[in-house]
Amino acid sequence: MAQSTETTDWVSRFADEVIEESERRAPGKPVVVASGLSPSGPIHLGNLREVMTPHLVADEIRRRGLQARHLISWDDYDRYRKVPAGIAGVDASWAEHIGKPLTSVPAPPGSAHPNWAEHFKAAMVGPLAELGVEFDGISQTAQYTSGAYREQILHAMRRRGDVDAILAQYRTKAKPAAKKQQKAVDEAELEAEEGSGAAAEDDGSSAAGDYYPYKPYCGGCGKDLTVVTAYDDDSTELTYACTACGFSETVRLSEFDRGKLVWKVDWPMRWAYEGVVFEPSGVDHSSPGSSFQVGGQIVGIFGGEQPIGPMYAFVGISGMAKMSSSRGGVPTPADALTIMEPQLLRWLYARRRPNQSFKIAFDQEIQRLYDEWDKLAAKVADGSALPGDVAAYTRAAGPAAGELPKTPRPLPYRTLASVADVTAGHQDQALRILTELDPADPPASLDEVRPRYDRAEAWINAHVPADQRTVVRAEPDVELLKSLDEASQQSVRLLLDGLAAHWSLDGLTHLVYGVPKVQAGFSADATPKELPPEIKTAQRTFFALLYHLLVGRDTGPRLPTLLLAVGQERVRALLGE
Repeated sequence: MAQSTETTDWVSRFADEVIEESERRAPGKPVVVASGLSPSGPIHLGNLREVMTPHLVADEIRRRGLQARHLISWDDYDRYRKVPAGIAGVDASWAEHIGKPLTSVPAPPGSAHPNWAEHFKAAMVGPLAELGVEFDGISQTAQYTSGAYREQILHAMRRRGDVDAILAQYRTKAKPAAKKQQKAVDEAELEAEEGSGAAAEDDGSSAAGDYYPYKPYCGGCGKDLTVVTAYDDDSTELTYACTACGFSETVRLSEFDRGKLVWKVDWPMRWAYEGVVFEPSGVDHSSPGSSFQVGGQIVGIFGGEQPIGPMYAFVGISGMAKMSSSRGGVPTPADALTIMEPQLLRWLYARRRPNQSFKIAFDQEIQRLYDEWDKLAAKVADGSALPGDVAAYTRAAGPAAGELPKTPRPLPYRTLASVADVTAGHQDQALRILTELDPADPPASLDEVRPRYDRAEAWINAHVPADQRTVVRAEPDVELLKSLDEASQQSVRLLLDGLAAHWSLDGLTHLVYGVPKVQAGFSADATPKELPPEIKTAQRTFFALLYHLLVGRDTGPRLPTLLLAVGQERVRALLGE
């Protein structure tokens, strides 16, 4: 069921709060919101909430005529933690790179990109542009290796005792339950952990007792399996040893750029460095003792303040089980945009508060979602939509910079899917059917129903199992036709007699629903209130008969669309005329 948002939608409420807070912290400066994505593998639709939540808030701020920067930190200097499943050409041998920065891991075979991080980053940049997300990308590899954070690193090392004291408050406490909860989530749920701005909950503590919030990447093997054994604040000399290859060296941290702050220190350091006022986080970073809570205390060490940071809930997937395993079964924004227009995907994120979970449909549910979207569009157009729903629709239609390209004639998605199903790629046949849907105002070309038609066709081809595809009979089912009783024969005759006069989508809809009414002695125009309950049963029986005669099974696309798709001459032949 559709849920209406409140009169003041969640985006506006956060924008009010963020603008006020930004003015308090940095009067007259652009409002800074942030997201963090780890390109450690395919960046999925759960991770997209990490981007869409601040995007929508920043976009509302821009709509009010104020400046806003949306930073996306590409956490490409994080360690490569594990070999993801389902990446073409990537096998267990990639485990040799575990511990290296993501930008030092080779890209999957056949990639046009120089390394692992760039490969998966590029797969996200395209969909973000298609969705109208304006952002400033920041490579953490570039930041760390250029020395941009040098002063922050030296400061963290000088204040390591204070950092350690904050972290120590949580080390003896039970680990957050969120991790266990995530494991229990069924396969249709996408956790917000990967790519939510943290590759690990590392705080830099070690069994040796001395605490250092900095971890070098080894000069021998390139991995972060290192232990800092000594550090001198005055000279900034740091000695470390690698537990993987045995390499050891002493460097001057004031000149050394091959390492990074541990996550629980790195994140609040960036809040202070960038002046972030708003950054949401997933469940895993919002539980007691986790990064966001601890970061709220550590950020003060760097002279900053914790951002406004709502927790966002899981994004689920319906129809995930049918998806190809080539991506490890985890759908990405690019996957979603092959079957739905950007406006619909934006709407799914805009209409729910961040702490509300929702599902993205790859199964038959996508047809209902499109129906709901089209009904909302009609209500917005005639002025009957609620204010909160209008706000969600407006945000979905495009960013502050302008509406996204849209389908000139947005015919129902389920109709387009049925046409694509029956025509199996024959565009001339598809145009013929669409022309007959509304003979009074036919489309001149398929371009008028694109890109929605292309999305529906992609959905049919990629996500509807072969045994559910529609295959029209090549020859009439002679045996079935011979076995029909008198009432069934009469119903088929009534349909055939009315075909020519009713050959349009509306006409055929009236005809197929009207035949059982006429047979029962009622007018074809009789409304449900005027009819006994048995008429519905008679209609279902009639529909099943037509499906068997046309496609050889009980169900199929909506009958009026199917009849148009098959064509009048062939319908007559298959129905025994």
